[in-house]
Amino acid sequence: MQGFIIGYLCSHNDCDVYQRDIEAEFKIRRSTATGILQLMEKNGLIERKLVSCDARLKKLVVTQKAVDMHNIFLVGIDDIESSARRGLSEDEIKKFLITLNKIRKNIE
Repeated sequence: MQGFIIGYLCSHNDCDVYQRDIEAEFKIRRSTATGILQLMEKNGLIERKLVSCDARLKKLVVTQKAVDMHNIFLVGIDDIESSARRGLSEDEIKKFLITLNKIRKNIE
């Protein structure tokens, strides 16, 4: 879950993200989010920073350590994707993704 949260924060680094955003995005309870975020803060992956508009809110900011971990993760994903695509044509990949999306819509 921490990896997903880091990915979310990295992809939303141009806007303020708060705990309630994490709760909504990942459909988790406040207590669950609090526990995960506290552990991430303890491990140096995120920082909570005060915002001037509301003293109750603290925005979540990824640390350089988390960004570095995220970048390593992305390289790994690219390697796996390259291996999975080996020997497949673009048409085969396109048809597979269309089928996969149909299956996803069927189970939603």
